[in-house]
Amino acid sequence: MRLLIVDDEVIIRTGLASVIAWNELGIELLAPAASAEEALTRMAEERPHILMTDIRMTGKTGLELADEGLQLLPELEVIILSGYDDFAYAQQAIRQGVTDYLLKTSKPEEIIKTVLQAKQRITDRWAEKSREGRLLRENRQRLFEKWIIDGDVGTGPCPAFLKQGVGEGTDVSLNGGQVYQQVFIIQAKGWSRSSAALLRFAVQNMLEDLLPGAVAHIQKKQIIGVVQVANLKQELQYTLKTVLNHMEQLLKCSLRAAIGHPVCGEIHLHDSYKTASAAFQYLGLLQDKIWSIEQVSHRKGGKTLLTHEEETALGTLLLDNDPVVLTTWTQELVRELMMDPEVTPESFHACLHSAVIAGHRWLVRTMRAIGREEPARYEPWQPEPDADAADLRDMLFHHLYGLMHTYYSQMGQGQASHVQKAIAYIESGLAQEISLQQVAGQVHLHPGHLSELFKKETGITFGDFVTNMRIRRAMEMLAVSPAKVSEVAAISGYEDVKYFSRLFKKHTGKTPSEFREEAYSFKPSGS
Repeated sequence: MRLLIVDDEVIIRTGLASVIAWNELGIELLAPAASAEEALTRMAEERPHILMTDIRMTGKTGLELADEGLQLLPELEVIILSGYDDFAYAQQAIRQGVTDYLLKTSKPEEIIKTVLQAKQRITDRWAEKSREGRLLRENRQRLFEKWIIDGDVGTGPCPAFLKQGVGEGTDVSLNGGQVYQQVFIIQAKGWSRSSAALLRFAVQNMLEDLLPGAVAHIQKKQIIGVVQVANLKQELQYTLKTVLNHMEQLLKCSLRAAIGHPVCGEIHLHDSYKTASAAFQYLGLLQDKIWSIEQVSHRKGGKTLLTHEEETALGTLLLDNDPVVLTTWTQELVRELMMDPEVTPESFHACLHSAVIAGHRWLVRTMRAIGREEPARYEPWQPEPDADAADLRDMLFHHLYGLMHTYYSQMGQGQASHVQKAIAYIESGLAQEISLQQVAGQVHLHPGHLSELFKKETGITFGDFVTNMRIRRAMEMLAVSPAKVSEVAAISGYEDVKYFSRLFKKHTGKTPSEFREEAYSFKPSGS
């Protein structure tokens, strides 16, 4: 695809010609023209596909050049450059069929985007004009998905484009004459949301130009590539890193890639894709630009559940209604999980989901404890499939913050509110030592005053209220959990299991074991 740059200022036209590696974008740069008149004399023979011209020049203007150029080449894509930020010029240019309007002060990446958009429009028109070409492209995409992504290889021969040779000068004897292939998956970021598809298009084209024998395919938000490797001793990881670094510099973007197992024979390409896809799931857990399945396949999985102590700590900080503390907590949790050398995407997501569940449990228990109606069912936590660790950390914070806000939006004011806050704090810390002084400090009241308010609002003393809550917690656990009585006692705040058993019988008329037995006997069969 050919590009002609026209500008009567030598610094501008030579700068535009040299600052961007046009050939690596699949653009053939014609010799820049110094005037509209020169451009018109050359256009009939050189037939550029894209014209980039200054709007004001000595002699004919860029708009006049665009008008005559479009008469000569009706499918010409015209990009106007101007040193004047003048909307009137832009309006006139658009009326004359100009497709884009750029300031000369535009950054190279903006110029690249504009030219690539013009290139894509031309490519789309060519494809639309040629029904056969469009069908071939669609068939190629279908066959790529069938063989590589779906693994449906039993209904026809391997497509020719997946059987390309390894290139001249490649020593296949190092593998006993075998040619291996590997699938890799690339994430491309750094352009605006509206330009993301264009960036993937550019990466796909450049990959096939820069990696001999490579085939690339865009699948949703990823670029999937297949490359042939004749020498397994020369890692694809190194070669691909060099190519990605080069593309990043040219396209001003960020590229990361995961590599699957090498396979011998096109029929096994789906296996390489599956391992590349498994490696790609580590996108949010690794700092590497490029990694292979071999680097992560040994991992057994990290922590999947919050400990009871961590749940208690989460409940306490949710009560504090302090977004800064909550932010720190979520950051530390994510950092701890990512530092674990055994962490996997499954264990990472499971532990974050465990934190969400702990937050929901806290909200339900706390609202019940203060005698309020349970909030309407909260929306489930459903993070984006391609979210990285930083995105997930932020999503977790906002979800937990929503729970905290739900609780405080239903809290009242005045003396009753102080007691409700105290009850909520007690509920969150039943497994710990709880004193009147400690709770009074949490709600910013004198212990004596809080004791009086407690008696007035609940009808019982502070100590009796705490005991009642702990016994109730123990009853709930004994009815549904297979945990040992000693474990239930500890979670309820009693280290001495004998003392716990006596207290439990005093309140319920049954020992913990008798209570559990009776609770189980009332369960319907099959539950």
